[in-house]
Amino acid sequence: MVTGSKELIRDINTNLVLETIINHASISRASIAKHLGLTKATVSAIVQDLINRKLVIEIGSDDTSLGRKPILLSLHKKAGYVICIDIGVDTISALVSDLTGEDLSLKQIKTPKNITGLVNVLIQLIESMKLPKITPYGLVGITLGIHGVTMNNKVSFAPYYNLTGIQLAEGLGQYFNTPVYLENEANLSVIGEKAFQYDYVNIANISVHSGIGLGIIINNQLYTGYNGRAGEFGHTIVEIDGRQCPCGNLGCLEQYVSERILLQEFADKKGLSEISFDTFKNMYEEQDPDAIQIMNRFIKYMSVGINNILNAYNPDIVIINSSFTIHFPQVTKQIEDALKSKMNSYISICPSALQDTSILLGGICVAIKGFLGIKHLKLNHVEYRSQS
Repeated sequence: MVTGSKELIRDINTNLVLETIINHASISRASIAKHLGLTKATVSAIVQDLINRKLVIEIGSDDTSLGRKPILLSLHKKAGYVICIDIGVDTISALVSDLTGEDLSLKQIKTPKNITGLVNVLIQLIESMKLPKITPYGLVGITLGIHGVTMNNKVSFAPYYNLTGIQLAEGLGQYFNTPVYLENEANLSVIGEKAFQYDYVNIANISVHSGIGLGIIINNQLYTGYNGRAGEFGHTIVEIDGRQCPCGNLGCLEQYVSERILLQEFADKKGLSEISFDTFKNMYEEQDPDAIQIMNRFIKYMSVGINNILNAYNPDIVIINSSFTIHFPQVTKQIEDALKSKMNSYISICPSALQDTSILLGGICVAIKGFLGIKHLKLNHVEYRSQS
């Protein structure tokens, strides 16, 4: 039972009403009262306040044959907009969204070699995008996806680019006069999957890119650990005294099975300096022996890692976000078949439904929830358009 001042209780109830409206897409005042166990008078007063604040709109009548048709309510999705920027090792991607994760537009640029001027690069990227012109609240939040560890809205460790000392949140926040949220890319990925696709209570989401991250949802809450380092799956040791890793350890998983490492090893086998995933994909489909060997390595190490995740966290589902599983869905089944332990218990192991957009959509969710003050957000996945 919640106790406290009338103002606190009203704020809590307001957030609950707003969350209910958003997650039902359209709902009447009476249905909100029934769903939350609040009086109709309380709900009506809160709804009127939300309408006055231009956060909620009336969208018509419910289709019912009994009595007076109730007025349906919906979030005013054009009240403001949010931006998420995925700061990848090679590519920076920016996504603009309304307050329901719709009307999406994407723009990408190359990550600069000199990272010291990153704040100005991000400012120029945002200003070069086609942003909504007239909204009641304007830009209400920016989320930055970091391929490394974040804590207290700062980057504490990033193995493949050096962001130490760069005031990302402060620089962007002051320039655009809006909250800026820094979050690990794997955490954003699992937030996106939960909000847009897999609404399970416990989720483990593996992101395989330049490194390997793990986003963990436990009891519907993101789990980040003591200082933000929970889920550093790529830095679990799989080979004693193995390959040197930038984290300082020897034999870390991502030194054997990250996409960066696997594609470089494939290039080495072919006598090339580098090779794209598309080239690997074509050669694997042609049954090239070296490509098959690389894929078998991926399956072997992923199955070992997932076995450890299942025993450590016992999630409902495990999501694999990797080009290897996205383009070859049968690989997910091969990984699952390699799990032999009788201890394992789970609903499903599946490839990511959001693929490359999971980080961006997760960041959109973080910014929306921050602005609206809600905890749970369930949205519909829609396609985005690219900006040149």
